[in-house]
Amino acid sequence: MSRQAWPLRFERRAEPSRGWQLAAPFVAVAFTLAVASLLVAWAGAPVGQAYALLLEGAFGSRFAITETLTRATPLIFTGLAAAVAFRARLFNIGAEGQLYAGALAAVAVGGLHDGTGFEAATWLLFPAMIAAAMLAGALLLLGPALLKSRLGVDEVVTTLLLNFIVLLFVSMMLDGPMKDPTAMGWPQSVALQDPLQLGKLIERSRVHTGLLAALGLAVALWLLLQRTATGLEIRAVGANPRAAAFAGMPVGWVTVKVAMMSGALAGLAGAVEVAGRTSYVTLDMSPGYGYSGIVIAMLAGLNPLGVVVAAVFVAGMLVGADSMSRSVGVPTYIADVIVAVSLIAILVTSLLAQYRCRRS
Repeated sequence: MSRQAWPLRFERRAEPSRGWQLAAPFVAVAFTLAVASLLVAWAGAPVGQAYALLLEGAFGSRFAITETLTRATPLIFTGLAAAVAFRARLFNIGAEGQLYAGALAAVAVGGLHDGTGFEAATWLLFPAMIAAAMLAGALLLLGPALLKSRLGVDEVVTTLLLNFIVLLFVSMMLDGPMKDPTAMGWPQSVALQDPLQLGKLIERSRVHTGLLAALGLAVALWLLLQRTATGLEIRAVGANPRAAAFAGMPVGWVTVKVAMMSGALAGLAGAVEVAGRTSYVTLDMSPGYGYSGIVIAMLAGLNPLGVVVAAVFVAGMLVGADSMSRSVGVPTYIADVIVAVSLIAILVTSLLAQYRCRRS
């Protein structure tokens, strides 16, 4: 019995389809919402009303908008971390661990001596706290980057496994040396003093000035990638490492620089969360911001400016899902489904930008 030939085949395009590249995020979002509609209907809720409640919960009031922006702030940082790393084909899956490492380092510096920082001046202690967080995140990614560039070790595996190691280390520290003695047994760190916390951007809300820092870094990173020699090297290494090496570019050094930038951005996300929202470190401080940053970077097409838009979209889904769940009884996990399906959809549409489907 002869095997029937597969009627379709994928053929690589000579040039990536510009149309598919521009349409990919919109097609991915539309497909995701269609899939989510089936799940909402399966849960017995009216689809139109559920989506209306989701949008209202995310953007329908002053409180909803400020909560969405608050949730979007760490997502911008982790999205930028993933975007700059992926541009150089350094697949950083460890932003979650780097975020926690940055948060722990920030509190370790700013929360010294029961939160007083040894009575050091705020102008000295605050930048030291931020620098420690960025350094912690950068060093956490430096190891996998060196293993990749020197020994060819897959960074996806190493960065992913480091997430679990960091979380276990954070758990040990919160139950040990950094535990707050006034927390009535709860595993949390000492809280930062008020002078070390970020100011509110909007009164009577949780939106803090970390949002401005995130927006500024998105613009700065876009300028770096598009207008500097370093950005050209990053894009060249990401497009074809062997060709970049043939052209005389230091591929290994570029990989290390990108790792330091990416890890520092993720570590900064942890410091901003502590200084802007929680004031102390707990094991549930991040509901997966590091992993969501990967989805955001892909939805944005690895464009730093697009990361801002994608982060607000994902944050809106997460915040709006809570409101929708309370009103029509759809589980809040629908937001996680939307984020996950968005990633799958954007990968498929990106594939279609690189390949065309033809009949055999």
